[in-house]
Amino acid sequence: MGIAPSEYRLPDATRLGAAHLAVANLTRSVDYYRDVIGLRAIEQGGGVVQMTPHHAANPVIVLHEQLGAKPAHKRGRLGLFHVAILLPDRPTLGRFLRHLAEREVPAGMSDHLVSEAIYLTDPDGLSLEVYADRSRDQWRLEGNQLAMGTLPLNVQDLVAAGGDSRFAGAPAGTSVGHMHLHVGDLQRAEAFYHQALGLDKIVWAYPGALFMSAGGYHHHLGTNTWAAGASSPPLDEARLLEWTMELPTSGDVRALAASMKRHHAMVDHDNADVVVRDPWGTQLRVRVAQGAL
Repeated sequence: MGIAPSEYRLPDATRLGAAHLAVANLTRSVDYYRDVIGLRAIEQGGGVVQMTPHHAANPVIVLHEQLGAKPAHKRGRLGLFHVAILLPDRPTLGRFLRHLAEREVPAGMSDHLVSEAIYLTDPDGLSLEVYADRSRDQWRLEGNQLAMGTLPLNVQDLVAAGGDSRFAGAPAGTSVGHMHLHVGDLQRAEAFYHQALGLDKIVWAYPGALFMSAGGYHHHLGTNTWAAGASSPPLDEARLLEWTMELPTSGDVRALAASMKRHHAMVDHDNADVVVRDPWGTQLRVRVAQGAL
């Protein structure tokens, strides 16, 4: 399935770490990500709060207060389209959907064939997806591509899958499942994220979009040109500061950095982490997974 890059290829065990967001009001954002999304707040100090699943230490969202920041641009900027938070199973997503209904939180909903998704907007206008995957044996191919779509969600069936239990917050196992970015050009996005970074191309026939992953996942990264012609967000606007990719070993991180340099990408080193920026300035931090070597 899919198309591997011609040189460096990310290891199958690649996963995503936290997404870092600049927000205007830390208290307001903490309340939203705790009470609506169901994450737990861990104060870091200096205007930074980590939002983690319950009974787990891995940050999913890291909030950075930027007092006076303007709301995210309604028509979209290059960079963040949405952060996608992956719940561990369908019953949890069903309970989450009922939780939203009880709180009268407006949401969009889609069936993507490989997953079921709920779309939200945080207090700063930043877009989120909360979703659960279907099992891989339910995914299907169309030629060499994975079949993905945007279909109506069966809301009643999903809520029924949640049973009678109430949503008790995002459980252990919740993570950033994928990032979806606005880019200016799909060919340049392919050159950067597929050939240089080492993600496999998984879906490339979806109008205006390219989906890529490691290890046969449906996508760790979506890119689209649906905001082509837009600018990157200014520094005084709520925005994605960086997203994170976690690799199994320090050797994997070094190999990725070498690949990026071969493709003439600017590579910065922050202790053991590697930091790169795509052609539109979106920052990615690549690090060794916690507990790995």
